Amino acid sequence: MAQINPHINFNGNAEEAFTFYKSIFGGEFSKVIRFKEISSPEYPIPPSEEHKLMYIALPIGNTVLMANDILEIMGRVSEEENRSKISISAGSKEEAHNLYNGLSAGGQVEMPLEENPDGTYFAMFRDKFGIEWMVKFDPEAGKSN
Repeated sequence: MAQINPHINFNGNAEEAFTFYKSIFGGEFSKVIRFKEISSPEYPIPPSEEHKLMYIALPIGNTVLMANDILEIMGRVSEEENRSKISISAGSKEEAHNLYNGLSAGGQVEMPLEENPDGTYFAMFRDKFGIEWMVKFDPEAGKSN
């Protein structure tokens, strides 16, 4: 079965965002590569951008959340775009609340985490870095039929 691993572009604050995500999800970064590590005479990186992240990865469960910074010569990422969201299926109501409270802190809540008529819980929000998230918990998902 296919596995989806989200990859996010940032405008120079990928490390700050991923340090924040690590504080919410736990774990350790599996890889961190800065642009200065790939600089060469053919592809020089300006000194002002050497510290930016070319790649960072944070394993979360059976997936990996990945990101990079966009160099200034490549333009900027629109932090107001709304073409996609990262969806998290929580394993418990408590985990859903912890993820929602942590990730939405300092962000903009579109739909707070609340119980729906069918007994599931759902929230949508943009975190303080402009990334859109959905958190859901279905108490019936883990039960056998």
